[in-house]
Amino acid sequence: MNCASGLCTRRLPLLLLPFAFLSATAQVRLPHMISDHAVLQRNRPIHLWGWATPEARLVAHFHQQTAYAQADALGKWSIALAPEAAGGPYALTIAGDGPEKTVTDLLVGDVWFASGQSNMEMPLSGFPPTAFVKDASKEIAAADNPHLRLLLVDHKSSDYPLDDVSGTWTQCTPQTASRFSAIAYLFGREIAASEKVPVGLIDSTWGGTPADSWVSLDAFGRYPELLPALQSRATFAEALADRDALIAAEKREDHAATSAGKPAPKHSWHPSPESWQPAGLYNGMIAPFTPYSIKGFLWYQGETNSAPGRAPFYNTLFANLIGDWRTHFAQGDLPFLYVQISSFDSPEEDWGLVRDQQRRVLAVDNTAMVVTLDVGNPANVHPANKQTVATRLAAAARGSVYGERIEWKSPLFREAHIEWTPEGSAGMRVWFDHAHGLTSAGAPLGGFELAGPDHHFVPAQATLQGESVLVTSPALPRPAYVRYGWAGVVESYLYNSAGLPASTFSSERNPIQ
Repeated sequence: MNCASGLCTRRLPLLLLPFAFLSATAQVRLPHMISDHAVLQRNRPIHLWGWATPEARLVAHFHQQTAYAQADALGKWSIALAPEAAGGPYALTIAGDGPEKTVTDLLVGDVWFASGQSNMEMPLSGFPPTAFVKDASKEIAAADNPHLRLLLVDHKSSDYPLDDVSGTWTQCTPQTASRFSAIAYLFGREIAASEKVPVGLIDSTWGGTPADSWVSLDAFGRYPELLPALQSRATFAEALADRDALIAAEKREDHAATSAGKPAPKHSWHPSPESWQPAGLYNGMIAPFTPYSIKGFLWYQGETNSAPGRAPFYNTLFANLIGDWRTHFAQGDLPFLYVQISSFDSPEEDWGLVRDQQRRVLAVDNTAMVVTLDVGNPANVHPANKQTVATRLAAAARGSVYGERIEWKSPLFREAHIEWTPEGSAGMRVWFDHAHGLTSAGAPLGGFELAGPDHHFVPAQATLQGESVLVTSPALPRPAYVRYGWAGVVESYLYNSAGLPASTFSSERNPIQ
């Protein structure tokens, strides 16, 4: 080597420069969900994690705790603090690599993770000009709530699991609440008031998305029964080739109509390709939160899975989504509270089948379903009454998670059997659980259908008798099956004494024949 040429002395600084720059500027970094105003889950180990210089030694101080960590060869580090009771505000400091990192105004309470499509996404300010939340102005004006903290997650699809999001926690004010999920906010408000603890709400939603997008690729690999979701994606992908040309043609039609003074024609909805990618939303909007300790999940989705090609396997898909999230969050069988889709006039889709499939998912441990048939809007897929939905979700949480002794379950189909008349004809008697005080609220009882062994259903007459319903039809003297609330729009309701409506159901073992 000829150092006299100056080659060595010129190369050496270039080789050292990246390391010198890293040493001078590197500092500990936290994920965005561990930010000022965050809520940390009470009574469970508090998990902190992030990034630093590889092999850096770190020390964390929180409340009265001190803990230590060392970053690995990639700069990743993790700390588990002992559980804390509800309280705060506290500060968190982490030192040992560059300037000390401080996070302030942290509360310890309960963290609820809300996800799904547009009915969960719909903010207090609504989706103007077509959909609004009941009493929105009043609700927004009253949204100054120091006991709530909000984290709104940006829409993000990814081909692989991400480790962070861009959003951070905010205090709950009229401005922040107006943009936040109305159902999640109203739910959190009730839980904070009833449980007397701070509540953190994470809004990770995207309207018009199928459940397929919210399940990890890992689940698709483990469960062959989820393959129909990939087939649905293949069908959707084939239509993408003409998507841009079709949208351009629709814009030309709109322009021509406007120029002629005519109303713009109606067009089919075109979902964004990235939001319908299997596992895409899990990767971008669920995976980053899996290290974060939470109390449980809130879910409102199913409308997009009501198409004939998707509805028949929603039970399997949804049940596996619940198991998939629990596996990746690794915090046991976290409570999973969900909303059964409501009433809507969509003849080309199978809302009744999806509702029944959602009912059957109650077989999964530690789940709770709220029924919303009576607060739907046949003409608008986004019904305005989000307050009733949130109140029923909060009641489900209070009863199933917090242990309050209240009736929070709707009347649920238990069994049906043939009942013969002296004349030799037969009907079906239907029994329900949680049916104390069963009533049709003074309205005629409808929405019931009967079928023979061929599973062909016909309308039937229903008579309420105590805590059961007798269903008959002159056209079907020997029925084999009974179902209720199968139409997209349900206009007849059965309530128990708690004012909760009965769910759509079919007595068929498998309604997909």
